[in-house]
Amino acid sequence: MKKTLAKINTRVGFFVLLVFLFWAKTIYAYFIDFHLTTSDFLQQILLFVNPIATTVILFGLAFYLKPAKLFYPAIIFLDFLNTVLLYLNVIYFREFTDFMTVSTMTGYSKVDQGLSGASLALTAPHDIFYWLDIIIIILLIIFRVIKIDKHQLSTKFAFAIFSIGSLLLVTNITLADMDRPQLLTRTFDRNYVVKYLGLDVFTTYNGFQTHKSNELRSNANKSEIYKVKDFTDKHYAAPNKDMYGSLKGKNVIIIHLESFQQFLINKKINGKEVTPFLNSIYNSNHTYAFDNFFHQVGQGKTSDAENMLETSTYGLPQGSLFAQLGSDNTFQGAPAIFDQQGYVTAVFHGNVDSFWNRNNTYKNLGYQYFFAASYYDTSGDKASGYGLKDKLLFKDSTKYLQHLQQPFYAKYITVTNHFPYDLDDKDQKDDPLTPPDTDDDAVNNYFLTAHYLDQSIKEFYKYLDKTGLSKNSVVVLYGDHYGLSNSENPSLAPLLGVKSNDWNDFDNAQLQRVPFMINSQSFTHGHVDHTYGGEIDVLPTLMHLMGISSKKYIQFGTDLFSKQHDQVVAFRNQDWVSPKYTCIGGTIYDSKTGKVIKPNAKLKKKIDAMQQQVNTELSLSDTLNSQNLLRFYHPKGFKAVNPADYNYSNELKREEKIENKLGDKSTSVFDTDGHKDTQKTYKTDAPEANEPRSDTNKIQITNPDSNNQ
Repeated sequence: MKKTLAKINTRVGFFVLLVFLFWAKTIYAYFIDFHLTTSDFLQQILLFVNPIATTVILFGLAFYLKPAKLFYPAIIFLDFLNTVLLYLNVIYFREFTDFMTVSTMTGYSKVDQGLSGASLALTAPHDIFYWLDIIIIILLIIFRVIKIDKHQLSTKFAFAIFSIGSLLLVTNITLADMDRPQLLTRTFDRNYVVKYLGLDVFTTYNGFQTHKSNELRSNANKSEIYKVKDFTDKHYAAPNKDMYGSLKGKNVIIIHLESFQQFLINKKINGKEVTPFLNSIYNSNHTYAFDNFFHQVGQGKTSDAENMLETSTYGLPQGSLFAQLGSDNTFQGAPAIFDQQGYVTAVFHGNVDSFWNRNNTYKNLGYQYFFAASYYDTSGDKASGYGLKDKLLFKDSTKYLQHLQQPFYAKYITVTNHFPYDLDDKDQKDDPLTPPDTDDDAVNNYFLTAHYLDQSIKEFYKYLDKTGLSKNSVVVLYGDHYGLSNSENPSLAPLLGVKSNDWNDFDNAQLQRVPFMINSQSFTHGHVDHTYGGEIDVLPTLMHLMGISSKKYIQFGTDLFSKQHDQVVAFRNQDWVSPKYTCIGGTIYDSKTGKVIKPNAKLKKKIDAMQQQVNTELSLSDTLNSQNLLRFYHPKGFKAVNPADYNYSNELKREEKIENKLGDKSTSVFDTDGHKDTQKTYKTDAPEANEPRSDTNKIQITNPDSNNQ
């Protein structure tokens, strides 16, 4: 004991003690209050060591102070400040299941809202452990159990401590990047940044991002919005008169087909259709399907697709718009537009609500309801690492869907068809598909999970038919982005009738097609349309079908049914495709033959003009979002979204309360069908559907490690 006290009575010993104590309570917070989980050994290691580097750097600042008597109050004060940051995040996390951003800390309105959790209602008995160490240390110093070391250490020693901390931090960041590439550039989930790098690094990095964003926004010139509006006005495509308003008043159901590429449609493997039900929709006269529809995502992957689909603006050149700007940006997207047309808006997703910052971004988009993983039973084998399995997502969502007032705008985000395309053997017993036998397991398994997704949608459609929803709804099905990457395409090539050695960049570009189908019983002359388009075009197309003019809004896409529709489809990296020409990395290809074209002067001028349009469009969209220019633009009749109006807790109780208030005027399926629970009409062959809840075996849903998400 005396030896231990002797070491603590030195400055270095006291420093080590405080670093250890702060590390211990940070790890305590990680598991007890933040509920951080790991999926591999390296993640576990990083979770345990990431508080050390920044604590060493921060507490080490006290060694620089002179005279010597300032060291102890300074290091205790630094410990206190870091504990305040940790504890405020604990309180904030309990209310919002998220970490505090710098904007939340510095913005009064957000602090007032965010720190309302600092009330007694959100404290817990174990919170004493966050402060007990500081109290005890101070008391031990007061009663001279810990003695003050008056020996002044050199500046070189202080610098050595800083260097050790910096080396630890660089090592931490390097290992984190090895396990989760582009962790900071994509910043798809704050939980992941904290899990890999720690709360201090997250706060510092978020502060840097906030500063850059605020600098851009503070320097934003209101006149910039007019440049953007001038472009979109000139780019606007008037609606097709025959299609405009043809689906007015109908429920809108968006089905997000995770990682689903167009080549899967009508594809047979070993003599069997991979997606027989989706094929039947695709080829139905009740469906307008587009076979030259491309995803246009960047690093934001799924979140980029959602953003384009619902705002008709592009994702960012780096990172995810949802993750980086979604908490503060002004949107004028589909949820708010449809809400103001009398629709109820909701999202159903079996992953954690914080992934891609959806829990914040959806509020700014104006979504009234968000049913994330916490609303579902994900115990046992019901979920994979990416969320609730698709068959169970559709089945278990009926509990909430049946209480939504009609008309509604509802989005389902599926996850089972996700890299690395793992599927339990028991999920393949009914109507099994024999996979191909390529040299790449991801390619082989991709067809199995796509087949499972197809079965899931078939079951959901049967439910829509039984409840009568199919008569009064339009279902929009779309693929969000590629499932198989360019590196896997050569293994895929033989299945598509192409020799692996002949595969090139043009083939990679053409393979970025994803399905886009608009299915409604109101359509009787549906067909496969060969028009070129992309995710940026969905919102104006859907709005016009619903009889809502898109002209007053700032949208970069154009109506796919319009004769004025722009068929030059921009990719996020400034490449592009069109019916005649494809430009990949500056090389021009004939879109029909795939042969390289060396344009003459006249054609070069035309190609340059198309390239300039793509560059301008992407640049203006980036300016619009990065500078939050929509705050300066107020379309007539559109009410700006107030995110404080939305709170995604107790969603079912809120639905039922509205039903009871409306009484006989309620339009929910539950009420219009004689108060029958439609969950009982839903039939699924999912083997997990009848498994009892088993929280002890609950799968921890983590945010996907794959860059394919």
